[in-house]
Amino acid sequence: MEEDLTTDLVVLQSHLESMFERVQQNSVILQKFRAFEIRLLKLNSLSDIIDHLLEEAKNYFDLDVISLCLIDETGEIAKTLNDNGYPSSSKKGLMLLDSRKPSKLTAIQPYIGVYENAQCADFFPHIEKQPISVAITPLTRRGKYLGALNLGSYQLDRFADNMATDFIEHLSSVVSVCLENNLHVEEIRRVSYLDALTGVNNRRFLEQRIGEELKRSQRNAEPLSCQFFDIDFFKAINDKHGHQGGDQVLSLVAAAIRDQLRDNDIFVRYGGEEFVALLSNTDEAKGLETAERVRKTIHALVIAFDDAFIPVTVSIGISTYQPDSTSISIDEETASRLIKSADSALYRAKHNGRNRVENGGIVLDRQVL
Repeated sequence: MEEDLTTDLVVLQSHLESMFERVQQNSVILQKFRAFEIRLLKLNSLSDIIDHLLEEAKNYFDLDVISLCLIDETGEIAKTLNDNGYPSSSKKGLMLLDSRKPSKLTAIQPYIGVYENAQCADFFPHIEKQPISVAITPLTRRGKYLGALNLGSYQLDRFADNMATDFIEHLSSVVSVCLENNLHVEEIRRVSYLDALTGVNNRRFLEQRIGEELKRSQRNAEPLSCQFFDIDFFKAINDKHGHQGGDQVLSLVAAAIRDQLRDNDIFVRYGGEEFVALLSNTDEAKGLETAERVRKTIHALVIAFDDAFIPVTVSIGISTYQPDSTSISIDEETASRLIKSADSALYRAKHNGRNRVENGGIVLDRQVL
């Protein structure tokens, strides 16, 4: 009898110790989640949220693999990220999807359990080692499907089909709220930086980004070329074909220039019939080559309007910033000098006959004596 009681006490003590250990573990997990949640709520850009989910969450929750799928029907998320210098196409673990195209990634149900290649592989692309157990969680907000957050572990018992899902559901809810709020903010910001007529960014966007591009240029020791475009005889086009004809020319010229640039190049309508492009990691020779290609493209445009064809050409001025490895920071006037140099070259192009490219030369960091 006494032995049985002793055995029962030992078993009870073991259970209590196990329960206490689980309580401690849950307390640690809760503290980590609160810290993760607070950090997530403080982030104010979509790129920061993506990085937080794909990189920092691994440390918070002791995970081995994380991927994030976001629905991007119109391509605006990709454009927003690219405009802000974020490498969305090469970001490991990030997938931007068009929900209009049939795919298991855009019509998923929650799944927690053992990794099955047929069901899970598409959610964890381009990984060196497949997870053993996973949690695939849809992200929804106000009845709208935003995407999916996918968690993976090399431990078999990390995600089991019989485990409680309160934590994962709460995590997906918090992530969904943050994504929805930030996507709305990014949309408002994007519209405020967009030229309604041509669909390209506006001068305000250039003023906001040029300093960042110069800093990146200096940090990476890479040249940055600035191209200034002006549609030749645009007033005469407006006078002859009216403002609707002029608007048609502006839209088609903007689209033609944009098509000749890279996705990561910055292109804006500067004002009236003027446009500016910033070409990262582009030296003087390459900048001139690109400008000449644009000039030929515009010259070959066939713009039809009201049973008439509108001939159009552009004059282009270019300048190139060459970073100085000895300079500590970008001078506040560097951006102004880069724009003015390209603008002066543009003026020479128009003065010398239009439909031509002129080089404004190299812009260096101002030397402090």
